[in-house]
Amino acid sequence: MLTQTTTRVLEPSDLGAALAILESEPVANAFVTSRVQVAGLDPWRLGGEMWGWYADGRLRSLCYSGANLVPICATPEAVRAFADRARRGGRRCSSIVGPAEPTSQLWRLLEPGWGPAREVRANQPLMVTEHPSADIAPDPLVRRIRKEEMDIVLPACVAMFTEEVGISPMAGDGGLLYQARVAELIGSGRSFARIEDGKVVFKAEIGAATSLACQIQGVWVAPEHRGRGLSETGMAAVLGYALADVAPIVSLYVNDYNTPARKAYARVGFRETGAFMSVLF
Repeated sequence: MLTQTTTRVLEPSDLGAALAILESEPVANAFVTSRVQVAGLDPWRLGGEMWGWYADGRLRSLCYSGANLVPICATPEAVRAFADRARRGGRRCSSIVGPAEPTSQLWRLLEPGWGPAREVRANQPLMVTEHPSADIAPDPLVRRIRKEEMDIVLPACVAMFTEEVGISPMAGDGGLLYQARVAELIGSGRSFARIEDGKVVFKAEIGAATSLACQIQGVWVAPEHRGRGLSETGMAAVLGYALADVAPIVSLYVNDYNTPARKAYARVGFRETGAFMSVLF
């Protein structure tokens, strides 16, 4: 039996069908779902295009194409179609990121034309929990950041990003987009930190949030305070806020080689349920 397939850029009228795909895997798709729920499918508001792959007239898979290229619920045939479209348009993204299997397939198809990558992180365990830790007491000094504390938190955010990604977020546009993102998280009550003597000791953000799931990101402890267990107690505090105020499922993903972080998150109550992959340019 022949199957008719096609790929096209989705339009605002496709929002319901796109959300049905996104919400079928609420944890893995939290990042893109949160953006679509706020901005819809208009490329200007969304910050990129949403590609849809159809089989026999039905929407089956998605791919977000913006600052990141993100395959979503993508079958192998859909990945091939998305790779063809991405090749024709040329690389505009700074990374490819998503569930490990389709992201790996997408990169294999794109690498001959888009490579080499600056770094490939092939296995980033996806960790999830629905319950606060019974073993790690939350740090009572970790709290929501206020808008007027932006100047205190921003240096820690820049240090975390530079340490994690390998380049400064202040490059290029002078950090305007990054500062806007930090301000957005603070303004929405999703930025948390422990501050001592005017400096950030621990910080983390709830970077993506839907009614079904949210994702913690940007976990960072000041170098001079590492080794004191602050990542565990701090994460326990942020987890408590997330479960109480944001969503019933909390997730994060971490580099597989970061054994201390994986152990710390496990002690806080997270369990590994899958894997992401990131290709950085």
